[in-house]
Amino acid sequence: MQKVQRIAASTVAAVLAGRSLTLLLENAWRDNRDLSRSDRGAIQDLSYGSLRHLGRLRAILDQLINKPVAKAELQALLVVAIYQLEYSEAAPYAVVDHAVECASQIAGAPMKAFVNAVLRNFQRNREQLLLKAESTDEGRFSYPDWWIRRLRRELPAEAESVLLAGNAHPPMTLRVNRRLRSPEQYLEQLAAADMKSRQLNNGALLLAQPVPVEQLPGFAQGEVSVQDAGAQMVAPALDLMDGMRVLDACAAPGGKSAQILETANVELDALDVDPARLQRVRANMDRLGLSAHLQCADAGALDSWWDGRGFDRVLLDAPCSASGVVRRHPDIKWLRRSADIGGFAAQQQRLLDALWKVVARGGKLLYVTCSIFREENQEGVDRFAARQPDARILGGMPGRNGLLLPNDEHDGFYYALLQKN
Repeated sequence: MQKVQRIAASTVAAVLAGRSLTLLLENAWRDNRDLSRSDRGAIQDLSYGSLRHLGRLRAILDQLINKPVAKAELQALLVVAIYQLEYSEAAPYAVVDHAVECASQIAGAPMKAFVNAVLRNFQRNREQLLLKAESTDEGRFSYPDWWIRRLRRELPAEAESVLLAGNAHPPMTLRVNRRLRSPEQYLEQLAAADMKSRQLNNGALLLAQPVPVEQLPGFAQGEVSVQDAGAQMVAPALDLMDGMRVLDACAAPGGKSAQILETANVELDALDVDPARLQRVRANMDRLGLSAHLQCADAGALDSWWDGRGFDRVLLDAPCSASGVVRRHPDIKWLRRSADIGGFAAQQQRLLDALWKVVARGGKLLYVTCSIFREENQEGVDRFAARQPDARILGGMPGRNGLLLPNDEHDGFYYALLQKN
C-alpha cells in the first residue's frame, strides 16, 4: 500500500499544480511498469476519489492542522489518507502506518509524528470534524465556490442534484454497432455472459456493474463500444441519410464519428487539431471496421483543410469546460477557473462562425458540448444565430431545451441543431 499511497499523493499534488489527471496516470503506468493490475486500480481509485471529494477532505484537514503544510505532496498525502479512512475498506491501522512511512520519504523523519497525530486525531474526532466540514458549501459539495454559485444562479431548482450527481461514480453504457447487431441481440449476449444490463430509451445499454472492456462479448470484433448514453444522441439528432457528406469537426476520440458511420452510409470527414488524439480516432475506426477521411487540422482554419465543397451535416462537438462530465474527470473541478468559461465561449463562437461557411444550403449543423453552463450553451447559440440571418434553430433536441443534466443514466450535455436556409 505504501507505494500506492505515494504515487496517489504525488498525482493529486500534481493535479492541484495544474496538470491533467489522465496524463499523470498514463505517466505513472509508464514509469512504474512493475505495478500490478490491482495496484493500478488502487492508485486510480485513490486519485479519483481524493479529487472527487477534495472539498470535504480539505475542510476536514483544515481543522486538524494549525497552518498549511508547506510541502504540497505531504498535504496531498494527508488528503489521500483521510480519503482512505473515510471512504475505503482498507484497514485503518495500515492506512496510518503506510502514510507515516510515506511522510518520512516525502519530507523527512520528523514528519512521521506529525502525520501520525493528524490521522489519529481524525479517527478520534471523525463525527464532529465531518459535521463542521459540511457547514460550508465547498465542504458539503466538494466543488469550488464559484462553480456552486454559478449553478445555483443558472439552475436553481436542480443545482444540488447536479452537484451530487457529479460526485457519483459514472455509469458504464454501451453503444451497439448496428451494422452487426441490434441492441436486443447484444442484450442476449450480455445475459449469456452473466452481465446484467438494461436498454435505455435511445438504445444505449446500461451495465449494472462496470467491467474491463476486454470482457465485453465481441468488443475486439467491433460489435460494441463504450460510450455515454448522452453522447449517443448525436446520430439521431443529425437526421442522417445514406449518401450525405458529413463533417465531424472535433472528432477525437472518435466515438461520435463511429456512431455516425454505424448509422448511415455517409462520406465522413473527421478532423482533430491534436495528432495523438487523431490516432485514437483511427484506432477506433480500425477496431470497428469503419472508414473515414481523417485530417489533423484546426476546424476553424478553413484554408488548411476545406476543399470548398459543402457538407450536408456538420457535427461541432465543441471544446468546452467539460462541466457535465466531472464524475469521469474530477480534476476538472479544481483545474477550471471562473474566467475560463468566457474563454471557451469565445473559442466556440470562432468555430461556429467558421464552420457555418462549410454547411451546404439546406444542411444542418449540430452543436454539442459536455458543459452544463449556459454561457457555453444556449447563450452562445443565441448569439451566433443573431449574427447569421440564414441560421434557424430547430427544436426536438433531447433534455430540456437541449440541456441534459447528469443523472444515473448519462452525463451532462447540451444539443442545438441549426439549419442553413
